[in-house]
Amino acid sequence: MGFREELLRVEGASFPGKTYAEVVLEPAFNEAKNQLLDPMMAINKAHLIMLKERGLVKEEQAQQIAKAISALDLEALRSSSYTGQFEDLFFQVEHQLLEHAGDIAGNLHLARSRNDMGIAIYRMVLREKLSVTLSSALHLMEHLLAFAEEHAETVMIGYTHTQQAQPTTMAHYMMAVVDSLGRDIRRLTAAYTNCNRSSMGSAALTTSGFAISRERMKELLAFDELIDNSYDAIGGADYLGEVASAVQMAAINLGRVVQDLLLWCTQEFAVLKVGAPYVQISSIMPQKRNPVSLEHMRALLSSCAGNAGTVLTMIHNTPFGDIVDTEDDMQPYAWKSLDMMDRIYRLLAAVIGTMDVNKEVLRKRTEGSFATVTELADTLVRTDGLTFRKAHHIVSDVVHKALAAGLAANQITLSLVNEVAMDVIGRKVSMDEKTLLQALDPVHFIAIRDLPGGPSPKEVKRMIELRKQQRASDLQWVQQVNDSRQRAQQYLDETIQRWSET
Repeated sequence: MGFREELLRVEGASFPGKTYAEVVLEPAFNEAKNQLLDPMMAINKAHLIMLKERGLVKEEQAQQIAKAISALDLEALRSSSYTGQFEDLFFQVEHQLLEHAGDIAGNLHLARSRNDMGIAIYRMVLREKLSVTLSSALHLMEHLLAFAEEHAETVMIGYTHTQQAQPTTMAHYMMAVVDSLGRDIRRLTAAYTNCNRSSMGSAALTTSGFAISRERMKELLAFDELIDNSYDAIGGADYLGEVASAVQMAAINLGRVVQDLLLWCTQEFAVLKVGAPYVQISSIMPQKRNPVSLEHMRALLSSCAGNAGTVLTMIHNTPFGDIVDTEDDMQPYAWKSLDMMDRIYRLLAAVIGTMDVNKEVLRKRTEGSFATVTELADTLVRTDGLTFRKAHHIVSDVVHKALAAGLAANQITLSLVNEVAMDVIGRKVSMDEKTLLQALDPVHFIAIRDLPGGPSPKEVKRMIELRKQQRASDLQWVQQVNDSRQRAQQYLDETIQRWSET
C-alpha cells in the first residue's frame, strides 16, 4: 500500500477527514452547541414567521414546520458529541427538522444562506455577551464611585514618572479610574450598537429573488438596524474587530490600575489592605498576606487583551468575502475576552468594596514629602511678583539644600528660603512664616486646586455626582436593550408554540 493510500485509509476517503474533524469541525461543533444553538433557533422561528407573513409558505406548512421546531430536543443537542455524520450543528438541526416535518421543512431555508444566518447568529451572541459585560462594568463603577465618595478628603501623593509629584486625594485618583472606565463603557456601547445590525435577507451575498422582508427579520430578532449592503453583511467583520478593540483597550486600562493597587499593597507603600476573602497565606511564611485576587486579575487581564488581539490578527489576513467559516475560529476568542472582562469587573468591584486605606500613613507621607513645593513656587509668584521660572529656580535650590541638611518639606524655614533668594534675586522674599506654612500644607494645596477636574474635595464631589447620573443613564440603556431582546424572544417562542399546537 502506497503512502497516499495509507493516509486515506487512516483519514477516510470522504468528508470529513479524521484530522480535519479533530482540528476544526469538532471544536467548532462544541462551541456551537453551547453558544450558537439558541440564536440559531430564534432565527429559525423568526424566518418561519416572516415567510408565512409574506405568503411564501402556506399556513398549514408553517404549522407543520412550527411543530418540528417545537419538537427538537435542545438539551440533547447540547449534550451531543460530534460524530462526523453532519458537517456542523446547522446541518444536524436541519436534518432533525426534516425528520420531524418531512420535506416541507426544507422551505425553512428559502431565501436565506448559511452566510447571512451565521453572521446574524454571531452578532446575537456578541450583543448578549456585550450587555453582560457592560452590566458588570457599571457594577464596578458603582463601587468605584462609592470608594471615591468615602475618600474625597484622603490626602495622598500623586506620582508621575514613578516619582512623587504633587498632593492629591485618593478620590481624585479613583475618579480618574472611573473616567477611564467610563470611556471603556462608551466604546463597548458603541460596539454593541454597530454589532446589533441584521444581516438576514442578504442570503449568500446578493439577497434573494423571493419577496422576503429584511425589515421584518430585523424587528423579529430585536436588531436596531439593517446592514444595508448585502455584500457588506456577509463580508464585513469590523463589528467583531470593534468589539475586540474595545475589550482589548478595557483590559489594558484596567490592568494599569490593578498594577498600582498591587504596588500599594506592599508593606513599603502600606497604602491598601485587601479584604480577607481576597488574600491567601504562604505555606511557609506565617506573616504573609498575599493579595492573590489582584495578582490573578493582572494575569487574566493580559490573557483577555491577548485573546482580543488574536481576533484582530485573524481578521487581518482574511479576504473581504464570506467570513462565516473563518469566524468559527475567531469568535471563541472574542467570547473568552468578553467573559473574562465580565468576571474581572465583578471581582475587582468586590475587592474595591472591601479593602481598607491607611489614611494616616498617606497623610504623614504627604506632609513630609516635597510634593507640595509647586505651591511654594506659585506663592512666590503671587507674593513677590516673580516669574514662575525664577520662583521655580529659588524653590529648586531650597529643596536641594533641605535634602542636604536632612530636612523634610514641612521643616523648610523662611530663613532658608531667604538665604536662597538672596543668591538668586539679590533680596529676601516678602512672604511671612504663616504664608510659608500654608504653601507647604498639602490640604491647602489640594483645596485651592478647584478648577474643573482638580483634586479639591468640592470639585471631586461635583464629578462624582455627574458620573452617578451618567451611570444611571447607562444602566437604563442596558436594561432597555435587554428588555427589547427578551420581548422579541418571547414573541418568537409564543408564536411558534401557538402554531405548533394548532
